[in-house]
Amino acid sequence: MPSDEFVNRAVLPVHDREYTGPIMFDASDPDSHFPPIEPLRPPTGAPNVIIALIDDTGFGASSAFGGPCATPVAERLAANGLKFNRFHTTALCSPTRQALLTGRNHHSVGMGGITEIATSAPGYNSIRPGSAAPLAEVLKLNGYSTAQFGKCHEVPVWETSPMGPFRQWPTGSGFEHFYGFIGGETNQYYPAIYNDTVPVEPDATPEEGYHFTEDMTDHAIEWVRQQKALMPDKPFFVYWAPGATHAPHHVAPEWSDKYRGAFDDGWDATRVRTFERQKELGVIPADAELTERHAEIPAWDDVPDEMKPVLARQMEVYAGFLEHTDHHLGRLIDAVDDLGVLENTMVIYIIGDNGASAEGTLNGTFNELMTLNGVFNIETPEFMMEHLDEFG
Repeated sequence: MPSDEFVNRAVLPVHDREYTGPIMFDASDPDSHFPPIEPLRPPTGAPNVIIALIDDTGFGASSAFGGPCATPVAERLAANGLKFNRFHTTALCSPTRQALLTGRNHHSVGMGGITEIATSAPGYNSIRPGSAAPLAEVLKLNGYSTAQFGKCHEVPVWETSPMGPFRQWPTGSGFEHFYGFIGGETNQYYPAIYNDTVPVEPDATPEEGYHFTEDMTDHAIEWVRQQKALMPDKPFFVYWAPGATHAPHHVAPEWSDKYRGAFDDGWDATRVRTFERQKELGVIPADAELTERHAEIPAWDDVPDEMKPVLARQMEVYAGFLEHTDHHLGRLIDAVDDLGVLENTMVIYIIGDNGASAEGTLNGTFNELMTLNGVFNIETPEFMMEHLDEFG
């Protein structure tokens, strides 16, 4: 488009400007002249946008908010920007994500619950109405390049096969490219990945160091570099949504082993330390009072001694998983910085979509599928101890 003043963005797609000049029948006629075709671009100065959405992470987990899990990238971004301590969440994956991606109340876009529990009731059918345009679609129709990497939990269950239909897949929701998985979770070492709408296999094995968060970030970096190399004047919108820190908690030992012993004194002590750090950071008011531990959660001192190493190790794995995830987002941020466009990039880092989630029991779980299938009696303290070194 020749200039912003001629672009009517109130109706999408933006309509082509109608040619009102003379029509000549002879191409060699000097008056046979038409204005050049110019690609649609956003308004002048429109920034690149990265939305990073972490999954199932509690308000007191990240070090940026006083938590025990090191997230230096979050701290760096916060130090150079703004940090918000209020995020209105629906406390479930699909509803929060659909609300975020459409800017609408989750019931108004059919996502009153996660897709797996959809019903035909209005507001709960997991079907986004045609009247609700996704954010990515709005940006694409205004001239942005758009891509999603990671988790997509907004597709109705009956539409999740490689045959679609694909209207609520990322590529049907405004994203020109998608690399990730459909549904609530995936195995981080053996993920079920789609490239756009085509199922693909990882290009390496866990023994060769494969991990999905690293893989999706590699693809995001490659896409951003390609986008800026071929269309440097066109801003991008990247939605980076890893499976972490949703179950299964999969991370290499070198990340979880950083936290060896850090949680041996239990959740009560960790909670107090986090609360005090949050006061120091100004995340919560200085005169805030710590709420009483919920009656359903036992005091750490009352936990059987044989379970304490198991529970501490599970927290070490979780902490390593979150730090590992933060690290890979940092790789994407650094790549954007290397391209010289970070100063014109809005980064929105959400930690996380709905707070901590208890897919396991009060004792956690070695394999959440046991819990989801009602098999509670297998994971005894003895069983858990036998598998202690396999967590993660």
